[in-house]
Amino acid sequence: MRVVIAPDKFKGSLSAPDVAEHLATGLLAGFGHGIQATRIPVADGGEGTIDAAIGSGFTRRTTTVTGPLGEPVKADFAVRDQEAVIEMAAASGLALLPDGPTSEAAKTATSIGTGELIRAALDLGCRKIILGVGGSANTDAGAGVLQGLGAVFLDKNGNELPGGGAALAELDTIDFSNFDVRVEATEFVLASDVDNPLLGASGAPAIFGPQKGATPDDVTSLDAALSHFVDVLAATTGQHAKFAAKAEGAGAAGGVGYIAIAALKAERRPGIDVVLEFTELEQRLKGADLVITGEGSLDEQSLLGKTPMGVSRAAQRNGVPVIAVCGRSTLSREQLTDAGFHTVHALTDLEKDVQKCIAEAGPLLEQLGKHIGVYLAERTENKEYLNV
Repeated sequence: MRVVIAPDKFKGSLSAPDVAEHLATGLLAGFGHGIQATRIPVADGGEGTIDAAIGSGFTRRTTTVTGPLGEPVKADFAVRDQEAVIEMAAASGLALLPDGPTSEAAKTATSIGTGELIRAALDLGCRKIILGVGGSANTDAGAGVLQGLGAVFLDKNGNELPGGGAALAELDTIDFSNFDVRVEATEFVLASDVDNPLLGASGAPAIFGPQKGATPDDVTSLDAALSHFVDVLAATTGQHAKFAAKAEGAGAAGGVGYIAIAALKAERRPGIDVVLEFTELEQRLKGADLVITGEGSLDEQSLLGKTPMGVSRAAQRNGVPVIAVCGRSTLSREQLTDAGFHTVHALTDLEKDVQKCIAEAGPLLEQLGKHIGVYLAERTENKEYLNV
């Protein structure tokens, strides 16, 4: 019996590799030694993308970059041959704010560390860079990314601007004379499911700014500052910079999606598709008897292209039945069936207290894994098999 275990993280509880390990331990306990559990941690392009890359043969690299408020932080990225995977939250994430989301942080947080991570990957010879966005602290339209790659932002007096979206209101010129020329010869992929434009009622400041501490007045001023940045960038590099502001995904990660499209010429792709590609999940499904996937909460958001759905679609294309595990599920039996799941097992089936599920997710996952293992052993012994 060969089982592929391809879960996402259980947010706030366990990383994807930990989820896979606990499930594998339970499966072995329930089925016995006649089972092979192939662990393939996956993600949807946000937090956990580096773990998925490491689990697929990439090498973890660590460098010191500028954090969202200017402090030095150590950030990981992943490299395999000439390909790098960067998780921008590692350098510019909301979780790095010492006091959490505040109005001041919403205005001053920068994405410069993400640009520095890109430069570190270029220094290692990488010429394809996957940029996983999500969980960012900044609303700076990716201006910090350009700064991290050598661009200098100046006000009308020739003074260099500080980081953050609010400062862009004073932008007069952008000096690209020391910009990293290697960017031009590098392929960038923007791994993001966000389809918001940069500006306006559905733009980055309006939709995501409040999550980062922005007040209604902050949202108004940030939107105006980012609009001014677009005008200056377009005057410097060409009108394509204005068109890019309206592109789907430009509003991702406080506007880092915008600069990825406008300046890095990135191709935007759904995060789960990018991750499943570099983990080579489809190839590794060949000959499998079962796939187990899942995430912390299986809900309506999951159906919009999150990890379990991506894994389920890949499994169905290869004729392999899928079981989902989760902390909890709010989906109906019909929704789960339509999503391609043979069965769904939730930690709340074993423990009704959600806080205990979060705190004791590892042992509970092993119980679920053991239950699945026993079920599979019984079906195998009776020569019964799951129907695809």
